[in-house]
Amino acid sequence: MKFLSLTVAFLLVAFFASAQVLPTFQLGIKAGANLSKFDSENTFSSKNRAGFYGGLWARIGAAGIHFQPELYVSGKKANLVSDATGEVNRVNFTSLDVPLLIGTKFGAAGVGLRLNTGPMFSLILDENQSFGQAAGSVFKADFKNQALAWQFGAGLDIKKLSFDARYELGLSKINKSGYPGTKLNLFTVGLEYRIL
Repeated sequence: MKFLSLTVAFLLVAFFASAQVLPTFQLGIKAGANLSKFDSENTFSSKNRAGFYGGLWARIGAAGIHFQPELYVSGKKANLVSDATGEVNRVNFTSLDVPLLIGTKFGAAGVGLRLNTGPMFSLILDENQSFGQAAGSVFKADFKNQALAWQFGAGLDIKKLSFDARYELGLSKINKSGYPGTKLNLFTVGLEYRIL
């Protein structure tokens, strides 16, 4: 909750600081890859697996500060390995993700470095689990259909093309039962192209 309060305060400061400057608006598309890993309280270990994401972003800002809402579909994958038996549960999520980021940019002449941070809301559209052994002897997760995370990232802009890297820290537990304290963390890399 402190993160959300700080974000709102930062947005208000940015708004009043840039009130005398004409705002800019940008719109673009993005796509990339992610590495997902579950964070749990000693019930199982998790191995990174590669997934994907793709969607839209907008950037509204002035005086070097911007607000960047995004909307994209993400495929997240992770292998859960039981600490007790070594059995593997391969979990695949498809989610609709909505980051609401604030940031700043340094640079000129179409080239610059961006830094951003903010909350990310995720709605799980589809979830699939597959097991390497007989279903009766393996562990099965009961996941929620929404999650909250916090993103930290940086990007390099070169004219209309951008390279983006982020770390997503899971804030909410995504399991209903079975695995205590399970959160999903991600590292993402991708490309963005500015349309407007």
